[in-house]
Amino acid sequence: MIIQRKFWERLLLRLWEKRSVLWVSGVRRVGKTCLCQAIPGIEYFDCELPRVRRMLDDPEAFLEDLRGQKVVLDEIHRLGNPSEILKIAADHYQDIKIIATGSSSLGASRKFRDTLTGRKMEIWLTPMISEDLHDFDKLDIERRLFRGGLPPFFLSEDYPEREFQEWMDAYWAKDIQELFRLERRFSFQRFAELLFTQSGGIYEATKFAAQCEASRTTIGNYLAVLEATYVMHIVRPFSTRRRSEILSAPKVYGFDTGFVCFYKGWRDLRPDDMGLLWEHYVLNELQGRLQIRNIHYWRDKQNHEVDFIWPNKDGRPVAIEVKWSAGQFDVAGLRAFRRIYQQGSNFIVCHDVTRPYRRLVKDLDIEFISLEDLILRLKGMLT
Repeated sequence: MIIQRKFWERLLLRLWEKRSVLWVSGVRRVGKTCLCQAIPGIEYFDCELPRVRRMLDDPEAFLEDLRGQKVVLDEIHRLGNPSEILKIAADHYQDIKIIATGSSSLGASRKFRDTLTGRKMEIWLTPMISEDLHDFDKLDIERRLFRGGLPPFFLSEDYPEREFQEWMDAYWAKDIQELFRLERRFSFQRFAELLFTQSGGIYEATKFAAQCEASRTTIGNYLAVLEATYVMHIVRPFSTRRRSEILSAPKVYGFDTGFVCFYKGWRDLRPDDMGLLWEHYVLNELQGRLQIRNIHYWRDKQNHEVDFIWPNKDGRPVAIEVKWSAGQFDVAGLRAFRRIYQQGSNFIVCHDVTRPYRRLVKDLDIEFISLEDLILRLKGMLT
């Protein structure tokens, strides 16, 4: 049964009004194929199949037969020159609505010789967002945090322990080898596992290089590949290069809470685990619902920290603290940040807040807010 994922379908249809070619990217098993197949009247082509690749050997003849239709070219990076047909379609067949899917950002690998600048719109399909929980009729946030946001893993009757490792093996074989041709599988997978284990922490290249038996340069290349394929998210420091601020040490977050739990060895969630997983979930919601990657964190040399900073276009950065419970907050990080950056909204996003409320804490105006209301506020700032 194909489930309608309403948020993502609305986004696809809205962007099709701006461009005839859409690029939908996201990790394997995140639901790209099912999402595309759920669109009414869609013509679906799986580029993993040899017969489909033969059909696409003559792009113009292929497109000529599809005039006026909606088309999905799934796993398009399996083609020898995947950007060629998209460029031809965008320039000469604008009456065909095309969705192309892949596991990495467009242009991340050598296979994409043209990034189609100005010819396409991009959609990043993240692991399941809050609206997906409604669509799947399972409003269970703790299940979502523990199982993660890949629909088959979330919906499985039993804990999908074997599937987590099988996913990682397929990611290496099908995405990494075909797109990037990396060597030394052990070092790469060891690096990914360590990042999941310390997900949300400060990234120190030297420490990882020693544990993975690889050079710092190689580790840097691995991280770039993991970021390009959406498996790791690099959250860089927000700074105006003041001497008191952390300027260069990023945080790295694993793409999915299920994988974080799996590699940490968690088989039951304790109350102390919820804060870290909720932080990952909030980041995923910001990325998916707002389709943004420019999210930062802030830290000074006295170890004051703010979880997320969004550099609002009006020059007044938005500070976001993430707490599982409204009773757990500490205002020290926000106060230190606002001593430097005095203008901007201060939000504490909590799982147990259902209605926004404000508090003046040590002369600092703070709004306690639900995740849904946070998204609506930031969306208003984007428009």
